Amino acid sequence: MKISEQWLRQWVNPANTSEQLAEQLTMAGLEIDDRYTVARPFSGVVVGEVISVIPHPDADKLRVTQVSIGAAEPIQIVCGAPNVRVGMKAPVATVGAVLPSDNKQGFEIKHSELRGIASNGMLCGASEIDLTDSIDGLLELPEDAPIGADIRDYLGLNNQIFDISITPNRGDCFSVRGIAREISVINDLPMQQPEIDIINSAAAGSTASTLNVTVNAVEQCPRYLLQSIRHIDRSMVTPKWMQDALVQSGLRTHNFLVDVTNYVLMELGQPLHAFDADTIVGDIVVRLAEPKESVILLNEQTISLTGDELVIADDQGVLALAGIMGGQRSSVTDSTTNIVLESAFFSPLAIAARARRFGLHTDASQRFERGVDFELPELALARATNLITSITGGQAGQVISVEHNIQLPARAPISLPLTKVRDVIGIEIEPTVMVRILTQLGFAVEQQAESLLCTPPSYRFDMSIKEDLIEEIARIYGYDNIPSTLPHLQVSMDYDDTADLTYEMKLALVDAGYMEAISFSFSDAKLEALIDDKALGEVLALANPISSDLAVMRRTLLSSLLPCVQYNLNRQQSRVRFFETGLSFVGHSISELVQTPSIALIAVGDIWDEQAYQNRAIDFYDLKHDVEQLLPALIDSARIRYERSELDFLHPGQSAKLYIDDHYLGWLGQLHPNTAKQLDLPATWVAQLELAPLLSLAREQHSIATPSKFPQVRRDIAILVDSDISLQTLQATIRAAAGEMLTDVWLFDVYQGEHVPTGQRSLAFALIWQDSTQTLADDTVKVVTDNVIHALTEQHHAKLRDS
Repeated sequence: MKISEQWLRQWVNPANTSEQLAEQLTMAGLEIDDRYTVARPFSGVVVGEVISVIPHPDADKLRVTQVSIGAAEPIQIVCGAPNVRVGMKAPVATVGAVLPSDNKQGFEIKHSELRGIASNGMLCGASEIDLTDSIDGLLELPEDAPIGADIRDYLGLNNQIFDISITPNRGDCFSVRGIAREISVINDLPMQQPEIDIINSAAAGSTASTLNVTVNAVEQCPRYLLQSIRHIDRSMVTPKWMQDALVQSGLRTHNFLVDVTNYVLMELGQPLHAFDADTIVGDIVVRLAEPKESVILLNEQTISLTGDELVIADDQGVLALAGIMGGQRSSVTDSTTNIVLESAFFSPLAIAARARRFGLHTDASQRFERGVDFELPELALARATNLITSITGGQAGQVISVEHNIQLPARAPISLPLTKVRDVIGIEIEPTVMVRILTQLGFAVEQQAESLLCTPPSYRFDMSIKEDLIEEIARIYGYDNIPSTLPHLQVSMDYDDTADLTYEMKLALVDAGYMEAISFSFSDAKLEALIDDKALGEVLALANPISSDLAVMRRTLLSSLLPCVQYNLNRQQSRVRFFETGLSFVGHSISELVQTPSIALIAVGDIWDEQAYQNRAIDFYDLKHDVEQLLPALIDSARIRYERSELDFLHPGQSAKLYIDDHYLGWLGQLHPNTAKQLDLPATWVAQLELAPLLSLAREQHSIATPSKFPQVRRDIAILVDSDISLQTLQATIRAAAGEMLTDVWLFDVYQGEHVPTGQRSLAFALIWQDSTQTLADDTVKVVTDNVIHALTEQHHAKLRDS
């Protein structure tokens, strides 16, 4: 919002420079986006009066003028302006004057000759002194303009314009009155408001009104006032002081009646609207629009209403879109002499979004959407009426007022504990200072023993909780007056390393070639039906989904990753690796819902990117390797156990469940071929693990042991066992029988075929023993080796292979 500093100082005039005043407003929350003078710098221009005009002897379009500038003798100026005449007053740039121009030096006026006639200066139009030209010719000044006066002082061209950024919660500051109120409180100065005579039905000289008003939409319009003014002298033009105030506020001047309503809008913050009284048919009704009802607005735009817009109507239809824009049928023209002036309080919710719906943004809608003072309509109506009647001699009629006070916004008192102010701001502020600040801001303050009971004024829609009051006290008290101190913190030494450990797991997967995906916790019901299993519980539907393909809660992170893979495969990315962390939602009902933090992987394509050497497709063991990257590097492999998975959406022969110390972590394997086929996917490898046990493993403290200086002893054994005996079962038996000195065991050969009975397989294990105190003797190693062979034979009917 643009506003004139000179206009502000008519209301309150602190002993501050323009720069200091701008800084005060910014620090109070009203940021100054820009600050500039009405006109760019220039010098040497004064008020002059043309005392003679004769034709130039050698140029048809030029005139030779004698101009008085208050000196002993008039000066001669050759002028080509079509409107130059004897007796007119205009700006005169004297010799040596520097006028504004696009270059930094400006344009200097010098002695010159035009077609042989000396010219000692220049008569100026508006553009020569950095104002907007409204006519082709010289800028005509009022008859009472003092000859010789500096034009910058006379026209107020040194006046500063503040371009203020008003935040959405401060609708009360969209006016000179609102900004002046802030300045008066900050500087503890009284505010000089203009004297306004309130006109009512009993006022002397008022005429009875024949117009009736009905308000049907009382919730949207709880207060509605009309003032009829007749016999307006339209020969009267808008006074210069009013034109200057409007132009400097960024508004164009139109005609006097429109200018008055705009002036009151900028001065007090109350939007007004003037109807041509002679165009109103019947009575005025404030109501909601009827569906498909249309109106032609002042901007000549025809709009079709939907039914929830608030309108002002008469017997013939809509006169105006309430709080936004008037209609063309009842608009005020240059010939209008009888008007009906409207001043009302419209509920912000009744106006919000309606202007945007029709591509409109008006000064009225901007204010009504944020909330206009509901006690202001009467004062603003009286102000506009006083201006119109005093300038044009119009005759004011009775004020018609329709009010439903119960529908006006409630101003609930807010209790403010004094200790709360100290706790939030951090310093002691005297209660008397708080009372002074809040009272000057318009609050009704009742001081109690340990608190203040504050009732917000009618123009502060943003005040509802005690923190709002504390903010008001702090900003007016001055942030610069609040010392910068470090806060007193109670630091807990308990460190939550969840984020760091999770990040390390993510880095491990990135190193393995995976990319992180971030998706919604919602899924497609059709996809959930494809990856179904009784262990996952019921599909839980959302009451208000954001889209049809995100209508249910995901039961596994696989529901989010599969569409990502499909998307990439459809765009010729044949090798895809993704992982994601997030919640899975498992349960048979909302009351039984379990939200489990998980990490999931998905992989499609070859094991490597395209290489010069032989490539191959990813298999179960590649996926198993990637999953084990999430486990601590120092974990004892004896703690890790895999079992065949029975999940319906996984391949029964290519999937497993992962256990650590008999605690279930999750599953991994190939997506069931039937499911992959329905999703038009190739062989797809997936895994999902619970994060909590993974984090618990990562937090384990591993003791550091000094490596043994004595040599290891390795023994290899090859056995024949039934094919249905799992590797993990055999390894567990070996570890149990091999004793405490066994440091490692692994399978290094599997054979089935010739010389191996059907239903059996040959497995070769490497066993490593080591003693930390001595070199192991052959006899000792033979004993433990025999123990292992005996245990395998007894428990699994294994046979030792000699060759």
